[in-house]
Amino acid sequence: MTHSSRRIGTVGWLSAALLGGACGAALMVSPSLWGGADARPIAIAPPAGAPMSFADLIDRVSPAVVSLAVTTSEADDSEEMAEMLDRFRDLPGFEDFMRRRGEQGQRRSTPREGRSLGSGFFISADGVLITNNHVVENSKKIMITSRDGEEYEAELIGRDEATDLAVLKVKDTKGRSFPYVQFARDDELRIGDWVVAVGNPFGLGHTATAGIVSANQREIAGGGSYTDFVQIDAPINRGNSGGPTFDLTGRVVGVNTAIFSPSGGSVGIGFMIPSDLAASVSDQIVKNGKVVRGWLGVTIQSVTTEMADGLGLKDAKGALIAEVTADGPASKAGLQRGDIVLKVNGADVKDSRDLTRKVGLLQANSRNSFEVLRDNKKMSVQVTVGERPGEAEAAGLRPDREPEKPAEPEAKTGPFGGSYRPADADDRKELGLESDEPALLVTEVDEDSALEEAGIEAGQALLLANGRPLSSIADLEAAAKAARDAGRKNLVLAVRIPDRTLFLTVSLEQQ
Repeated sequence: MTHSSRRIGTVGWLSAALLGGACGAALMVSPSLWGGADARPIAIAPPAGAPMSFADLIDRVSPAVVSLAVTTSEADDSEEMAEMLDRFRDLPGFEDFMRRRGEQGQRRSTPREGRSLGSGFFISADGVLITNNHVVENSKKIMITSRDGEEYEAELIGRDEATDLAVLKVKDTKGRSFPYVQFARDDELRIGDWVVAVGNPFGLGHTATAGIVSANQREIAGGGSYTDFVQIDAPINRGNSGGPTFDLTGRVVGVNTAIFSPSGGSVGIGFMIPSDLAASVSDQIVKNGKVVRGWLGVTIQSVTTEMADGLGLKDAKGALIAEVTADGPASKAGLQRGDIVLKVNGADVKDSRDLTRKVGLLQANSRNSFEVLRDNKKMSVQVTVGERPGEAEAAGLRPDREPEKPAEPEAKTGPFGGSYRPADADDRKELGLESDEPALLVTEVDEDSALEEAGIEAGQALLLANGRPLSSIADLEAAAKAARDAGRKNLVLAVRIPDRTLFLTVSLEQQ
């Protein structure tokens, strides 16, 4: 079993020799240290804002915090073995060797179950809760346990890998109204403020720790472009991932996500996703099932001190536009190479990362005001931002390139527990098919479906169904109906794996 968390930083060593001298030596204390009969103990009143106890706060908020036990699907080593065998596949005698070993040449990675633990918290009375994406990715089953020991199964509403956030919902609420908490505002949180974290460290269950805000606007390795993390010294450990950190009013100021640690345990440097970002992302996921980020269509870099000097600027602030993607939102609005973006909707832009985060939080297709510096003159440009493509696609977009190919057909759910779309020219090339050969690409395979039982995986293509060429889901459905009408229990599929074809059977009785 693993405890879900993220560690960052480098490994170091801690000294174990804390006390000198012989073991078991008595500790001698001068009588004067205890004071005489008339001595008065030192009493220190807590400073304003510092509570004598966090007990009332924890009693109030902890019913909204849950522990997560997640069953995940992990691939075993068979895929690595298949890759190794591929290196020898073209050698003389390989097929004979495989037959002697009783292999059929089929490569199938048998999944095995994994376990992870984490934390989460309710944000609405109907059982909607938040946790980290890395806690629930690849999840097969998610169980949550409340403070009073009640267990519920939760389903995934949506997740956002870029910010490491995920939203869940209790499957069967049994008519219950769940205690929930609300988010605070980022601008109300200051360095030095008290914070209290509640979560499930190391699977111990509901545990509370306290500390202060140590820093804000932190960048961490692997943290992505959309998050300025808040650093806290309240001890958080493996299993605290996805749990909340509260201010003294009981509002959530952040979602715990990572620690800096040489050992895997808390050393007083933890990081949380700030509340404004967590609230915005979770709201989008609840409404749309996903996060749609604004897209400007530019390549940018931060303004350095040297750049500011060369451009005659007082401060090294803003984001410099290095390239403008042809026909992108920035191009259509008139932004140009060399423009320096100073503000977005009145908010200052510190650097390129700040601009990326601000644009990413904008609603796609919304009109926004960008203040830019061009030829040492400030000007306002109205930009209707687009919807950000996937990370790989966005990284590959460049100005003045050849026109983009038409968008690939959208995958749709079809029979046998799979999603499909017609193969395009790139798919055929990758699969080693003829340029005009009909093929139906498998884009997703449901767990325990007929496709999975047959050993068919996403990324493979169906060429024939009982000898019928397949170009669409309708072709596959027609072939299945014809086979059922003929009283058959199985359908024979020609399945294309890169550079080779296998004939496999899929059950017509299994839904």
